[in-house]
Amino acid sequence: MKTYYQFLTTSILIGLVFRAHSGPVAPSETDDHEFAKNYLKKLYNMEEDNTPSFGRKVNEMSLKLGEMQEFFGLKVTGTLDAETMEMMKKPRCGVPDVAALKARALTYKWTTNSLTYRIENYTPDMSVAEVDHSIQRALQVWARVTPLKFKRIYSGIADIMISFVVGDHRDGSPFDGPNGFLAHAFFPGVGIGGDAHFDDDETFSFRSTRGYNLFLVAAHEFGHSLGLEHSNVPGALMYPTYSYTNPDTFVLPRDDVKRIQALYGSNRDKPVNPDKPEPTPPVNPDACDPNLALDAVTTLRGEKLFFKNRFFWRIHPQLTETDQYLIKFFWPELPDNIDAAFENPSTDLVYIIKGQKVWALSGYDVVQRLSLSSFGLPDTVKKIDAAVYDVDTEKALFFLGKSYYSYDVNGKVMDRGFPKPVEQSFPGMTTKVTAAFQENGNTYLFSGPDVFQYNSGRLVNVLKSNSFLRC
Repeated sequence: MKTYYQFLTTSILIGLVFRAHSGPVAPSETDDHEFAKNYLKKLYNMEEDNTPSFGRKVNEMSLKLGEMQEFFGLKVTGTLDAETMEMMKKPRCGVPDVAALKARALTYKWTTNSLTYRIENYTPDMSVAEVDHSIQRALQVWARVTPLKFKRIYSGIADIMISFVVGDHRDGSPFDGPNGFLAHAFFPGVGIGGDAHFDDDETFSFRSTRGYNLFLVAAHEFGHSLGLEHSNVPGALMYPTYSYTNPDTFVLPRDDVKRIQALYGSNRDKPVNPDKPEPTPPVNPDACDPNLALDAVTTLRGEKLFFKNRFFWRIHPQLTETDQYLIKFFWPELPDNIDAAFENPSTDLVYIIKGQKVWALSGYDVVQRLSLSSFGLPDTVKKIDAAVYDVDTEKALFFLGKSYYSYDVNGKVMDRGFPKPVEQSFPGMTTKVTAAFQENGNTYLFSGPDVFQYNSGRLVNVLKSNSFLRC
C-alpha cells in the first residue's frame, strides 16, 4: 500500500479572543476536552485515549498540546488553556502539523516537470468558466517560480484529479460539512497521489469575499499536490489557515518560493512579458530590523499591537514571546497597510483607520463602521498619519503631517483652535508622526524607525521602533 499524508485546507478565521490567561480544562468543559482529544488524534498522532484521566494518556495529551502550541507560536503550557482552545476551534487544515516540525525521512515530489490535471466536476457556487480560471491560475502560482508545466486533460487519469465532493467520498477522510475542512490534497505518487478534493458543502467564490475564494484554496492545495507540507510562517500560502488576499494582486510569498524551489528548482524561462518585471515575493517584516517603520500602534486590553503591512506583532506584558500574525487572521474584514489605530479604554473599543474608513473593534468583533468625519475632522482630511487616545484629557489626537487635531470623545466635538503644530505640544517633534500610543503616563510618537518618548509634555528619550519588540 502506498504511504501518503492527507492534507486538508482551511476556512476563514472569524477571530481569536485576546486572552492572556491560561489554565487546565474545568469539568464543565467536557465537550471542549473531547474536541481537543479528537483534534490531537487527527493532527498530532495522539493515540486512542481509553485510560482514566489520571493515567499515562494525560501525559501524552500534554506533550501533544505542547507540540501544537509550539507550531502555532502559542505559549507552550502543555495544558488546554483558553487561547489554545480558541485556536483548535478555528476551521483549519487537517495536515498532521507534527510532520512540519520534524524532518521527514522521505521527500515527496514528482519525477517529471510536465504534469496533467483534470477537473472532474464543478461546484454550483461558481460558473464553469470561473472554476476553470481559478484552477488554472492556482497552478500557475507554482509554475511561475519552478520548471513545472501543467496541461489540462478532459478524460482519463491525470496526475492531479480535481473534484468537488461532500461527506464521505471514499478516500478515508470524509468532509465535515460547512465551515470545517475546506479541501484536502495528497502528496505526489501513484493512485490518489496528487489529487485534490474540495468540500462542496462550503461556499466558494471567484473574486468576492463571500465564502472562500477558490483560487486561494486551490493554490494552497496544489502546494500539497506538489509535495509541500504546511509552513508555520504566518502569511505563507502554505500556512494552515485560510486568509483572504486579493487574488488580482496575489504574489507567492518568499517562504513558499524558497520551499517549492528546494524541490524543483527555479524557473529559468524568460517571463511572458520581458518588459514587465516579475513582482518581488513578499517577505514577512522583521521585528528586529533597525530601520523598521511601523504603520500603526495601539493598546488593546493591556496588550500592545504593532502593525506593519499585512501583519501585526502582539505583545503582552506577562508573556515573553513576541508573536507575529496576519491582520486578517484575527479580523478578516480589516484592510492591510492601515494608517492609524487607537484604543479608547473607557468604551473598550479599538479604532482601526485607513483612508476615510474607520472600523471599531470590541476584541475580535467589528462592532461599528465609521468615517473620519465621525470624529469631527474636516471633509478635506482624506487620511491621517497616526492617532492616539490621551487618557488624562480624554481626547483623541489625530496627526496629519506636522499638525494635529484634538477631538473630545465625550462631547463628540473637535476642540477649538485646531489643527495645531505638533511641535507646539511636543517640543522636538519636527518630523511627521507615523504612529503613536500611550503607556504608563508616557506618550510615544513614532517617526519612521525613531520613537520620541514624552512625559508631561517633555521629551525624555529617543528610541528605536524595534526596542518595543523584544529584540
